[in-house]
Parts: sequence; structure tokens; C-alpha cells
Amino acid sequence: MNVAGLCTSAGINIALCTGLASLYSILRKQPSNVSVYFEQRISQVQVNEEDPITFDRYVPSPSWILRAWETTEEDLLAIGGLDAVVFFRIVLFWLWVHCAALYIITFCACVLLYIESKSIAKKRITYILGNPNKLSLFTVLVRAIPFSGESYSDSVTNFFTNYYPSSYLSHQMVYFPDTIRQLVKDAEMMLKMLKAPNPAPSGSNLGGCGLCGINKKPFKILSKNSTDSDDDRTEFVEDLREKECAAALVFFRTRYAALVAAATQQSPNPMLWVTDMAPEPPDVFWANLCVPYKLLWVRKLGVYLAASVLMVFFFVPVSFVQSLVYLDKLKENFLFVRKLSEKRNFIFDMITGYLPSVMLTVLLLTVPPLMSTLAAVEGPVARSGRKISACRKVMFFIVWNVFFSNILSGSVLERFDTLSSLWDIPLQLANGVPSLAVFFMTYILTSGWTGLASELMQPVVLLCHWLDIIFFKGKPVLGYGPMTFPYHTEIPRLLHFGLLGFTGSVTAPLLLPFLMVYFILAYLVYRNQFINVYITKYDTGGLYWPVAHNTIIFSLLLTQVIVLGVFTIKKAEVCSSCTIALIICTLLFHFFSRQRFFAVFHSTAAQVVMEMDRQDENSGRLKEIHDHLNSSYCQFQSSPCSTHDKQVKEFNEQMRSTFGSFKSTSRTTIPKALELGTNRADADDKNPAKNSNYTPGNTLADLLRDDGDDSMFYFS
Repeated sequence: MNVAGLCTSAGINIALCTGLASLYSILRKQPSNVSVYFEQRISQVQVNEEDPITFDRYVPSPSWILRAWETTEEDLLAIGGLDAVVFFRIVLFWLWVHCAALYIITFCACVLLYIESKSIAKKRITYILGNPNKLSLFTVLVRAIPFSGESYSDSVTNFFTNYYPSSYLSHQMVYFPDTIRQLVKDAEMMLKMLKAPNPAPSGSNLGGCGLCGINKKPFKILSKNSTDSDDDRTEFVEDLREKECAAALVFFRTRYAALVAAATQQSPNPMLWVTDMAPEPPDVFWANLCVPYKLLWVRKLGVYLAASVLMVFFFVPVSFVQSLVYLDKLKENFLFVRKLSEKRNFIFDMITGYLPSVMLTVLLLTVPPLMSTLAAVEGPVARSGRKISACRKVMFFIVWNVFFSNILSGSVLERFDTLSSLWDIPLQLANGVPSLAVFFMTYILTSGWTGLASELMQPVVLLCHWLDIIFFKGKPVLGYGPMTFPYHTEIPRLLHFGLLGFTGSVTAPLLLPFLMVYFILAYLVYRNQFINVYITKYDTGGLYWPVAHNTIIFSLLLTQVIVLGVFTIKKAEVCSSCTIALIICTLLFHFFSRQRFFAVFHSTAAQVVMEMDRQDENSGRLKEIHDHLNSSYCQFQSSPCSTHDKQVKEFNEQMRSTFGSFKSTSRTTIPKALELGTNRADADDKNPAKNSNYTPGNTLADLLRDDGDDSMFYFS
């Protein structure tokens, strides 16, 4: 064991952790840093940044630790959603389960895993019952729509009015992203023209803005009494129908009807009329809805191949990192290493003890963005689905490259031999984990302890915030804005440290104190971040728990395989037989848990949704929900050019709510969202943004009324 290298790495990382935590406790008290360290709070309430200068503002204090410790799970559920609760349940699980030795660990882990799975399953049901306004339960995503009649919209209308006549409510077509971007761009240009001092007279063509050239399809403002109104409206609808893709969001009258439609095969050809429950409106990944369903398997296959190739090629830098760890072993084969080791000093200890873990941590920083990109290419229809897929890929990547690759490459470098058969893997793992105990300790110190200090400090966000203040007079040009918690990065890190604790609990118990400290710090730091920093845009309802469950079972099985290798080396046949029996029992427990709990995370129980439907029907809330469905899902997105124009930005937000319902139920009816001259009472009833913080006069309809022009506008 390289004790000097371990002490060097421990000293550097402990000093960094202490310094960053102290600096954080000072910087968080400064009013100018409120938007960095308290984004969650200021998104809920208005915070006064004026604060008198006192001596306490420049003295480190543990107040944030007390605040994080005193926060209850109910508070955390209200702040960060059920995903945050699941995340901390994972932290608590690893925190407690590491206090045990092989049978006791397995027994405690299985019991705790059963209890946690049962608790999370109940919380998920409570979460669904506690959200009666969850619009995704009324909505079914339909893909692979066959073209019939005159448009995809006609196909949807004919199919669902024929086979679901009593439960079908309406539908909203999905359009190609380029079409939507062009509509948003044109609408923003129209708003700027209407706000001009001398707007063009009614009926005239409005030219371009002068920045982008002449628009090929200029705007027209036509009176309702215009003789060309009907023809132009029909032309617009026909043009819009040509931009439809073979996907739609279908709304049903009850949750139960949507659940049945989503779970039923609609056509004898399983590649047509494919139905799934839709994500929540903020969670929809619109860009992937237009991906042809028949090409999804090709995308998934390509993503798996790309991820596998990336994992294999990452073995090269991992081997280089291990070569630094085993410099003492390499001195017999390389002369320059022998000369360097003869002058053993602080630099040599830092190279062999601290530098490998730093290099590996820096290399792993590139993995989550790459896996997130691959997950997006895979074709998920929900943003949370992309994060869950990225979470799995990052988990596989880290387990392979940090655990298996380091052990296998370390074994080759240490003994210069290779695996002769698969039966040698348990033996190599049994020898490799103890020999790499020092490396894993330094990795826990660097990626774990220092990583938590960096998470607390938010150095990149803080630097961008300061640059905005210095160079852009406080405008958020480089700033990140409100951030969501990176579950796809932090959950794999937690689970990987748990795997290290399981595998090292018997063969390298010195890892456990370092991991215990890490989980205690993680509990406090992440709790503080959820309370003060991160906001919640969408919640998966605890869907990260199956990922954690499968990884925990894998960690148990891997630990048992390593112990089996130890018993094989010791030629303890009875102990080996008992370990094999324990592996079988763990697998049986895993299969039982999947059957007992995983169904809750894959679908919603019919009993639950029927009870919710009955309650809403008795209270008369169904009509209100139906009206809200028509404008809840909106494909419109703001364009970058308008992010600094407050009025245009507010208009875009209003437009996304108003234009969200392209309810194409007949050929000659223009989408009502475009009829900006409709009755105000009807528009208010159908527009969910009426209850938002928008002020009158920000929408096009209000601008037209204020000018005394009773007209309609649309794109021609």
C-alpha cells in the first residue's frame, strides 16, 4: 500500500473541501450572489438584495448545514418533487447499508430494499392521487398514423370517432419543428410591426423587418367582413395540414379511457397506430415526436453500438491512469520510471497518489453530456425519459470504466498476465479490489468529497455570474439561469460509490470510513442545493427508483462473486457452496421485487384512475379539465432573438398557451387559437394563461382591440 501517496491525496482533498465549504458559507451571504446560491427561493418569492454590511457576512458559519439537516421530507417533496425524495432515499440507503459485514450485508440490503421499494411504490400512488390536474393521464400519444383521406388529422378523427366514439374528446396534431419555428418567428415579427408608431393599413401587405430581408409569406391583417377571408383561412389550414407528421396527442374524456387506449394494440399491424401515455406538457420532447416509429429501433441500435464503442475506447485513458498508480511496478521495465522512483518526494507521491484520481474524475466529466446526447438521439418522447436513459448509460459506463477496467488493467500492469478464461474473473476481482484500495480511496476523496465541495460552491455558475456583472452590467448573457438537478449525473455517482462500498466491505474495509463521510456530506450538501438552488420543471414520479434497485442488486451479486473468488483462492469449498446459495437467494429476491413493485412504475392502476374519474365527475371538475386540455400541450418555443425583449417574451409565453390547441377535427375549420378576434369570454374560458401573471395588452388580440380594429390576423 502506497501510504505516502494516500496521505498526500487525502491532505490535498481535505484542504480543498474545507476551503471551498468555508468560501461557500461566505459567498452565499453576499447579496450579489443571491441568483447563484438561492435560485430556488427567489423563483418562489421576491427577495430584497439590499442587506446592511455586517461582520457576520464575512465569517464562515455552519448555518446552511443546520438548515439542510432540519428540512423534513415533506418540505423536500414540496420543493423538489418526488424525484428529489427518491434521490435522498438512495443517499440514505447507502448511508445505512454500509454499516453491515457478507450475509449480514445481504440480509440488511434485501430487507431495506424491500421496505424502500414498498414505501416508494406507495408514495408514487399517493403522488398520482394527489395530482388530479395531471393532464397526461387524459392524453395518449399516437404515432405511426397511416395517411388516409386528406391529412393525418382526418385519419385520427375517423379512427377515434369510429372506435372510441363515447370517450374520444379531441386531438392535437404534431407538426415538423421547422414549421413551428417559422410560425413563432412570424408571430414575433408581427408583434413588432403592430407596436410600430405607424402600422400599415388594414388589408395591406406588411414587409419584412429590414434585418432578415423580404418575407416570402408576408402578413395580412384582414377584416372579418372581407370577402377573401374564408378563402384565405382555408388556404392557411391546407398549408398547415401539409406540415403535419404522423403523430398526434389524443385527448379522452376520462383517465380510464386514456389508460385503456394506451395499453391496447390498435391495429393488427403492430407498427401502425402505436399508443402510449403522453408525458406531462413541460416534459414533452417535441423534437422526437416526429421521428418515424419504424426507425426507432435503428436509432436505438446505433446508440447502443456508439455507447459500446465509447466504453471500449475509454479503456485506453483508464489504462494510462492505472500506469501512474503502478509506477513502482513499472520501474523494473522502464528506466526513466526507475530513476524517478529513486528520488521519491512529494511530486512522486502526488503523481502516484493524487494525479490518477484527478485525471479519471476530469475524464468522467465528459461522459454525462455525451450520454445525454446519445439518449436524445435514441428517440425518447419525454425529457425525463432522456434523463433516465442517460442515467442508465452513465451508470453502465462508470461501473465498467471505473471499476472493471481499473481492476483488469491494474491486474495486467501489476502481474503482467491476462485472463485465460471466464472462471478467472472472480479470482481477478478478489485480488484486484484489495490491491486497488488506495486508488479507490483517493478516487472517493477526489470525485466524492471534493466533488461535493464543488457542487456546493458552483464555481462555473459563479464565474459566469461575475463575468455578466463585470462585462454586461448584470444582464444574464453568460449566466446559466434557473438550473434543474442533474439526476443523470449524480444518481450514477451515488450508486457507484455504493457499489464500491459493497465490494470493499469484505475485501477492503478501509474504504468504508471514507464512504460513510461521503454519504453524510452528500446528505447535507444535496439537501441544501435542493432547498436553495435547483428548481423543478418536471417530475418523473419516482421513475429513477427502478434504476437504483437494479444497480443495488447488481452490487450485491458482484460482492458475492468477489467473495466467492476469495473463498476459491482459500480453497474453502463449504463457504463457496454457501456463497453460491446466497447468490441464488439474492436473484430470487430480485425477481420477487420486480414482480411486486415495478408494475407501479411502468403503468397506472385502473382502480386508481377510475377512483379519480369518479371524484372529478361528482365534483364537476371534468369539464374544467377538458377545457384545459385543449391548450395545455403547446409545441411553440421562444426564439433566441427575443430573449432580451420583455414584451416580446411575454407575448411568446402567451402565444404558446393560446396556440397550443391545433384541434383539427374538420377540414374547413381554422384552428380557433388563431381566431384572435373571438369573443373575450370564450377565449378566457379556454385559455389557461388567464390565471397567469400576464398583464392585459401583451397579446395580439388585446393590441388589436386597443387600436379599435375589429380584425383577425393570420399568416398568408
